Amino acid sequence: MEKYSSPIPSREFILENLSSIGVPVDEDALAARLKITEEQRQPFTRRLAAMAREGQILRNRKGALLVAQKLDLVAGRVIGHPDGFGFLVPDEGGEDLFLAPQEMRKLMHGDRAMVRPSGVDRRGRREGVVVEVTERAHQNLVGRLHRDHDFLLVAPSDRRITHQILVAQKDSAGAKPGQVVVVKIISDPASDSIGGNPYSPPVGRIEEILGNATDPGMEIEIALRKHDLPFEFSVDVMDLAGRFSRDVPESDWKGREDLRTTPLVTIDGETARDFDDAVHCRRDGKGFRLLVAIADVSHYVQPDDALDREARERGNSVYFPRRVIPMLPENLSNGLCSINPDVDRLCMVCDMSVSPAGAVKSSRFYPAVMRSHARLTYTRVAAALVDKSGPVAKGLAALMPHLECLEEVYKALAKTRAKRGAIDFETQETQFVFNDAGVVERIDRVQRNDAHRLIEECMLAANVCAANFLQENEHATLFRVHEGPTPEKLKALREFLKGFGLQISGGDKPRPLDYANLLASVKDRPDVGLLQTVMLRSLRQAVYSPDNEGHFGLAFEAYAHFTSPIRRYPDLLVHRAIKAVLGKRKYLASKWEEAGRHCSETERRADEATREVDSWLKCHYVKDRVGEVFEGTVTAATGFGIFVALDALYVEGLVHVSELGRDYFQFDATRHQLLGERTGQRYRIGDKLKVKVARVDLDTSRIELVLA
Repeated sequence: MEKYSSPIPSREFILENLSSIGVPVDEDALAARLKITEEQRQPFTRRLAAMAREGQILRNRKGALLVAQKLDLVAGRVIGHPDGFGFLVPDEGGEDLFLAPQEMRKLMHGDRAMVRPSGVDRRGRREGVVVEVTERAHQNLVGRLHRDHDFLLVAPSDRRITHQILVAQKDSAGAKPGQVVVVKIISDPASDSIGGNPYSPPVGRIEEILGNATDPGMEIEIALRKHDLPFEFSVDVMDLAGRFSRDVPESDWKGREDLRTTPLVTIDGETARDFDDAVHCRRDGKGFRLLVAIADVSHYVQPDDALDREARERGNSVYFPRRVIPMLPENLSNGLCSINPDVDRLCMVCDMSVSPAGAVKSSRFYPAVMRSHARLTYTRVAAALVDKSGPVAKGLAALMPHLECLEEVYKALAKTRAKRGAIDFETQETQFVFNDAGVVERIDRVQRNDAHRLIEECMLAANVCAANFLQENEHATLFRVHEGPTPEKLKALREFLKGFGLQISGGDKPRPLDYANLLASVKDRPDVGLLQTVMLRSLRQAVYSPDNEGHFGLAFEAYAHFTSPIRRYPDLLVHRAIKAVLGKRKYLASKWEEAGRHCSETERRADEATREVDSWLKCHYVKDRVGEVFEGTVTAATGFGIFVALDALYVEGLVHVSELGRDYFQFDATRHQLLGERTGQRYRIGDKLKVKVARVDLDTSRIELVLA
């Protein structure tokens, strides 16, 4: 055997030795064989534990070590299903393994496990048997406490976890049945079919009592804990944030351009409290000079200090109805790092020269000190631009020339957007309106106006300039990457369109313009909702990555997020990279891939949490409307039924397939429809129906509908 040179053996060397031994071996014997010293023993044990977690090795019942590959085992992460079964998603890719309910008794959703393929079930799915749970995903769970005879049980809020957590009376912390609690797992579920031991449920101890399930704001408290969202700042973070003065000292102006007399303004929603960006536009010859000034968060949050570590862990601010979980403490997010009116603020500026046709001819980045001349809202700006001699415009008389210039540059940029083929999917945004008691009073549709679009185009232009600047200077960064359809999704889209006599041009690699042209050709059809939905679903999810693959939806060859460093960690990294180039140095050269993966995950985590809170609030809003009939629109078809949006309420419910009539309904995934075998009755996206609210289940955030 070759001698290893590192302080402890590499994983490859350990696997080679285990394979050459040919039989299970205990850790002491392996350590002796590899001549592990007493000083090396602890890190050696940690390495073995890491290899076991990642499925490279396995410990048998006697604690002996085995090579997983020799046992034909598959390592992966478990995805649970509310009906009790689950799937193992292999780490190395390939087909998922179905885990029957008896196998899931050993596991919880999110656990990592080693599974042995065991054949094919009746539905043709590859099936597996759990050999070893290598990593438990949950130390704490949030759920509802209830009593079953003499037992206290916690039913997890995450319905993908079907275990109920057994709690002894002495470990109940005084919680009462019906309350929402946080339970710490002190004993994991176990089921040993080989040894014949009976199933034993997980056992827990109540750590926190959150309150009653219907208390205002409880849905957010549940979501925070269910998704492991950090929501309290540590003492170290608050201490560091508290060291900054409330105002910007003149000493911080050094090396910055002074823009305090430039009439930069912020334009945001009425309820906004943190202001990332300010804009200004003036004529420059026949074209425009457009300034986008972004709060200089990187001046205050230094690499790897307590604020930076916390911001990275959070990844982004999370916006719930009536509550924000900020990425940074409030004295920064709403104070020093927020471009509030009439106070000095540090900023990073993207200074652009834009042609009359909407092309950005040149741009430069620089640090500056600025003073916002007004905190404007979308509603106010839109009103001023629609009626330039009206009362709102007169109240903004000093700023109107600059606002009109912003409007002109927006229209020029919008023409360029259309020319390059950016895809404009029509989406419906809503907002909750609460009464004084914190209960949803109504749900309103959010109407976008030209002021929204104006700011959006300015931000898009600055983000593109940031990506191009870093590319041209060959500095690593995080790009916002949105790839086009996979070959499989493109094939499915073409099959679907064929049924409508439509096709998408572009061959095997359609361009954004091909999508945009197809959208434009169907915009007046009654089934445009269905067509748009299927086209949108054919595209991949946007992610953060150091590898620039372009942004398909926006039709940009390079795109980065620069404009929101208060609430998005990737933007903070882009700011640091730009500053590094300006200072002729490098930043974070070796960690971009890890940062991109982490930021993409925290973004998805926030999206899932906010989506769940919205769903619960909608259920609570509708619970008193059971029995009422509404006009609705089919938003999705599945094998188990159709989802219908109630047009007047902006909520969605399920009509189960058993409620669709006396027929066998077959789901056609290609056409996104349910079709009755006998009647030929068809239900697909965009169809209009009359439905009645039959039942509302707050525990599962489910609204059940029946045909009226």
